[in-house]
Amino acid sequence: MRLTVIGTGYLGATHAACMAAVGHDVLGVDVDPDRIAALRAGRTPFYEPGLDDLVTEQIGTGRLRFTDSYEEAAAFGEVHFVCVGTPQRDDGGAADLSHLDAAIDALAPHLDRPCLVVGKSTVPVGTAQRLAERLSAAAPAGAGAALAWNPEFLREGFAIEDTLRPDRLVFGVGSAAPGGESVLREVYAPLDPQPPMLVMDLPTAELVKVSANSFLATKISFINAMAEVCEASGADVTRLSEALSYDTRIGGRFLNAGVGFGGGCLPKDIRAFRARADELGVGAALHFLRDVDAVNLRRRERVVRLATELVGGDPAGRRIAVWGAAFKPDSDDIRDSPALDVATRLHALGALVSVYDPKAMDNARKLRPQLDYATDPVSAAQDADVVLLLTEWRAFLDLTPADLTPVVTRPAIIDGRNALDRATWEAAGWTYRGLGRA
Repeated sequence: MRLTVIGTGYLGATHAACMAAVGHDVLGVDVDPDRIAALRAGRTPFYEPGLDDLVTEQIGTGRLRFTDSYEEAAAFGEVHFVCVGTPQRDDGGAADLSHLDAAIDALAPHLDRPCLVVGKSTVPVGTAQRLAERLSAAAPAGAGAALAWNPEFLREGFAIEDTLRPDRLVFGVGSAAPGGESVLREVYAPLDPQPPMLVMDLPTAELVKVSANSFLATKISFINAMAEVCEASGADVTRLSEALSYDTRIGGRFLNAGVGFGGGCLPKDIRAFRARADELGVGAALHFLRDVDAVNLRRRERVVRLATELVGGDPAGRRIAVWGAAFKPDSDDIRDSPALDVATRLHALGALVSVYDPKAMDNARKLRPQLDYATDPVSAAQDADVVLLLTEWRAFLDLTPADLTPVVTRPAIIDGRNALDRATWEAAGWTYRGLGRA
């Protein structure tokens, strides 16, 4: 099939390359000429394991191209996937849909034959119906330019796997797109194995992604709330989590206490979900998400307080090493990163903060130029009064006390992800603090 992918950020570039990899002819579309030039050269504007190689490979097959022309896209595609960002608005928690509206407005006037436009962006419920009406009103093809919704469920660091072998596909199709289901089934027919395909109305499809993210955020904040109780009572949240994980109703995934979640999805999605619920008059139903958000942010402040305690009560002038800038390992995404937030807070208190991250250094320097940046994790710890592990990269977990003891001023470490072996560090004479552990 001939597919276009509107927006070549994290979601769009991955979707375009993977759809080409399964045999479709794909045209990626973006308004940023620098991004288009980089993609044509096989370089994605972010780090995702294996994606640069996949883009280069598919460009070589001739099945993947990139353009900045919506007119070319309309003439080329049978199916148009819209993958633009929906960030949080500056004036509140609601989603900013301006990029999405702009993409529809730019594409629609060129749609002069029947086609299917498929939204993949995460949006407030009700957006798809509004866009469907906007699309048919502006397209020369009229109702022939139909709209469906196919939400994405990508995990950064596993985006290719999640696109080629998804655990489910959701197709939201309204009455104005009666053939949408069959078209989407054809698009995804090459996937092997075939995932479950769930067909539903547009509003339900829109709710699937935000509901999934809200549930995940709630689970993470629940165990972090238990960490607060453990710290106050002398209990150990890691053993508590282990015991809970054996309950099949709960499970152990995403039940690890730490410095909390970040990134470009969970924080802004739960805030946008709350804002939309308020607009619908059912804000009370999602009031608990305010507490989820608050628990998450408190974990960052807890790390700052722990670091302050370990350096004698005042971080001013103290050297603090921060391992991690990305919000999670195997990513260079620093959006709402707990690690970078903690580093920034400590710097504001006068600490001399040295940051290292295997992939996110360039992004971190642009956003937080006031911080110092090291060339490797050991250099970051040079003369440090305390080391903070805040992103659980493998490169950090493989280090031993013997690697660091000769370079630090004080042997003290805060394990912000409860990822290190406490006994090993304490046996080597280090002061160890883990979140939610006595």
